Amino acid sequence: MMRSAMATIRPTTGEDEPILTDMLHLALYVPPDEPPLTREALQIPVIARYVRGWGRPGDLGVIAEASEDGTVMGAAWMRLFTEAEPGFGFVGPTTPELAIAVAPDHRGMGLGGTLLDRLEKLARPRYGALSLSVTKTNPAVRLYRRAGFVAVEAHGDSLTMMKRLGEGRD
Repeated sequence: MMRSAMATIRPTTGEDEPILTDMLHLALYVPPDEPPLTREALQIPVIARYVRGWGRPGDLGVIAEASEDGTVMGAAWMRLFTEAEPGFGFVGPTTPELAIAVAPDHRGMGLGGTLLDRLEKLARPRYGALSLSVTKTNPAVRLYRRAGFVAVEAHGDSLTMMKRLGEGRD
């Protein structure tokens, strides 16, 4: 567990599916001029697969909680997908796809980068690369590029980005 002046960052457990579901809702990027997605969007199978049944082999994640009261501030998590049931940023069955979300009140303070770094450290011994999908206009693209992710594919307004870790088993 890592502590900072404002947050405790802990690994996810099999009990964290409800927290990750809330974070997934925040991770679904909607441009500023469009209405927010409803929670019903979380029931769409290609979206729900990012958290449904959390705790299966290969699942890794971290959650940031406010040190003073345990309020969830953000989370970053990854999971393996299959060719039959891929995620939006699927590049292969041995490369986990990550998702990240920071609660609106905690954005712009470096928490996303901290979560991403911590998750990468957990992934490095196990995987050779990470992937993700992001809308081209999402401000998070800058975070991913700074962290070493590169675009490997574009689909309409979305990018699939990947980062090679170099030490994993892939």
